[in-house]
Amino acid sequence: MLILVALCERPLRFYMLRDRIGGISEKMLSQNLKTLVRDGLVEREVEPSTPPKVTYRLSPLGRELACAVRTLVAFIGERVPAIMAAQRRYDRGDGLPDGD
Repeated sequence: MLILVALCERPLRFYMLRDRIGGISEKMLSQNLKTLVRDGLVEREVEPSTPPKVTYRLSPLGRELACAVRTLVAFIGERVPAIMAAQRRYDRGDGLPDGD
């Protein structure tokens, strides 16, 4: 999801995408990009140079999905206080169903 959201604004080269997401290893980013390209959500453009320059952009299908993901991310972001309050209640034992 983070890759799709990161690519919403503009195409990015690998290292820029890695830095934008933060906290993701190059191996994990590479694996996820490969899957997203295979699924038709991201397009990969290789410029012939030494070393090759690779740019990633959302495909039309990826843009459609990214809009939905952004809505989900915004929903979660707006409700962080409620989510954290629910976690605190649960951790105190106030939110456990009967029998647990």
